[in-house]
Amino acid sequence: MLNQSATANRNKTESLAQLQQLVTFELYGEVFALPILDVREIIRMTTITPVPQAPGFVEGVINLRGQIIPVVDLRKRFGLSSQAATDDSRIIVAELGAGLVLGMIVDAVREVERIPSDTINPPPSLVAGSIGSEYIKGISNHEDKMIVHIDMRKVFNTEEIKALERAA
Repeated sequence: MLNQSATANRNKTESLAQLQQLVTFELYGEVFALPILDVREIIRMTTITPVPQAPGFVEGVINLRGQIIPVVDLRKRFGLSSQAATDDSRIIVAELGAGLVLGMIVDAVREVERIPSDTINPPPSLVAGSIGSEYIKGISNHEDKMIVHIDMRKVFNTEEIKALERAA
């Protein structure tokens, strides 16, 4: 009896370990996700200071508690039509890796989802949704909605990352 309880607890722990916590957000009517460990914080839209000669998808920089952070418009980066900020628009402040912190303008932040790792499928060979498949880590269906998992390390190439670092 005690052995069964220990086995059940171990199975429960293993299944919890296989859940991915993701911040979901909307962009152009689709739902996207980033691993919660990559997200530092989510802030309301604020004044963005333009940076001369920055790539077209870079809106500028913000001062977040003394740290200068470059801000990109994901709609522009993915080649989608621009949209003026709304009350739902947010900036997701995330770590891109190698110490680069970046703000990303999104249409709305939805919620934190816990999604089983085994339900995340590799991206199809053709374009998934309205952005290129090279940016997509995987796709899942969760609670009757399709979620596109973005690989932030592939969204920006080396030159763009250097430009973002200079902007900061």
